[in-house]
Order: sequence, then C-alpha cells, then structure tokens
Amino acid sequence: MKHDPIASGTRKPVNLSLDTGVVAAAREAGINLSRACEAALHRATKTERDRKWREDNREWAESVNRWVEEKGLPLAKYRLF
Repeated sequence: MKHDPIASGTRKPVNLSLDTGVVAAAREAGINLSRACEAALHRATKTERDRKWREDNREWAESVNRWVEEKGLPLAKYRLF
C-alpha cells in the first residue's frame, strides 16, 4: 500500500457549516458525511499541493526540457527500443 503524506490515520472532531439540502440528500443516500467531507478535502488538498509544486518547479522543468532538446537524452545510445 502506498503511503499517503496527507492522512495521519487519526480523527479530529470539527464543526462544519453545510447546506441543509446537501446534508439531507447525503443522509437520504446513506452517505457518511464525515468520510465524504474528508475525501473531498483530501482531493482538494492534493490538487492544490500538485498545482503549487508545478508552479514552484516550472522553471526547473523547462530548463531540463530545453537541455534534453539541445543535447538529447544522456543515455539514449543504450536504449533497446
């Protein structure tokens, strides 16, 4: 199983304000509100971390791509395909 750097494995009670219609529909559908909110927050957090990493490392990635375009892959002669 892959390690999840976001999840701690422990739970913390928190207060949330949610739309009453959404809560009613989720309860009617048998959806666990805590797990659904946790999953949505997990996705949003991962998406934002990924976006920030791409932003922070954009110049580095562009420079690596330029280097490969100019000089080619360093071990290309050893490729078997």
